[in-house]
Amino acid sequence: MHPSLPLPLRKTVVPRTAILAPAPVRPHPEVSIIVPARNEEASLADCLQSLVGQTGVAHEIIVVDDGSTDGTREIAESFAGVRVISPGPLPEGWTGKNNAVVAGAEVARGDWLLFTDADTVHLPGSLARALAEAKEDGADMLSYSPEQIAVTFWEMAVLPVVFAELAHQYPPKEVSDPASPIAAANGQYILIRRQVYEAVGGHRAIAGDLLEDVALARAVKNSGRKLRFRYGADAVRTRMYRNFQQLREGWTKNLALLFPQPGWLAMKWLLAWSLTLAALIGTIARPGWLGAIAVAGLLYLAQRLRRANFTWDMEVLGGFFGYPMFAYLLLRSKTKHATGSVSWKGRTYGAEASRSEAGNWKPATGN
Repeated sequence: MHPSLPLPLRKTVVPRTAILAPAPVRPHPEVSIIVPARNEEASLADCLQSLVGQTGVAHEIIVVDDGSTDGTREIAESFAGVRVISPGPLPEGWTGKNNAVVAGAEVARGDWLLFTDADTVHLPGSLARALAEAKEDGADMLSYSPEQIAVTFWEMAVLPVVFAELAHQYPPKEVSDPASPIAAANGQYILIRRQVYEAVGGHRAIAGDLLEDVALARAVKNSGRKLRFRYGADAVRTRMYRNFQQLREGWTKNLALLFPQPGWLAMKWLLAWSLTLAALIGTIARPGWLGAIAVAGLLYLAQRLRRANFTWDMEVLGGFFGYPMFAYLLLRSKTKHATGSVSWKGRTYGAEASRSEAGNWKPATGN
């Protein structure tokens, strides 16, 4: 110290640590990953583990805990770098998922938004590849239909039938064709330019739609932007339902919205399945012309199921057991939507949530 010097001339000593440790600068993410989660403790850890390990593109991860009563929030908070938020109160007429993803989008900083479900697992490097694919294709919205993991009997029997019919109703090539009016997406993986998302109103514009993925795809395509949709086993996989109750409630929520005239479709497949089974049994009891009917029916079902991207043994289960269950689920979905009693994740939705019907889109042609 120099007590004789006036104060302005005294040397100020700045701690060395203050010079060597500037405040960390958070890089601007190119992609914001938004994961809505409501009671997802069984799957969220695997999902987040696959997301935090993504490389090749700057990204942030936002988990929106939608009122979970299990360990969902604690699991999300255990991952370093993952931001966990809660949505505001559920507005009247909104679905829970739409309220959650809107909350995530409002705090997101990325130029692209990836909406993905908590039951997904993302392959290494898939985020960077998906972003590159969207840019190279000039797509404003890219959606993958994930590889479906099935474990229980009814998962293995029903999923091949449902996804075969979805591939028929919404052919990916036509969905991706700007000249086609058909629009579709899979809400388990939607990558969209933020500018486009905001321009079409985002999930806020479709807040009451239970089939929010298809509704968003329709809004993007109707605005003249480019939509790309394909099977994405090289990027993401999922196990949608872990027991029969979840499977029944999930498809009850969706099927009547995905397919026009669900009652007619149910009767069609019950009749086709019954005739094939009767002909097969008749052939075993008394070989003859019934054999030709049985073979024709089995070949038709096999050809139909090949579109679903499942293994041959699951296709067999689908052919023998999946079609009657698919018909039951179609009729149940039709009834629940008609009566305004669709239940999902502890909430019940009325008829207003059924606005985005499959009949709003031109159905695929052919058999």
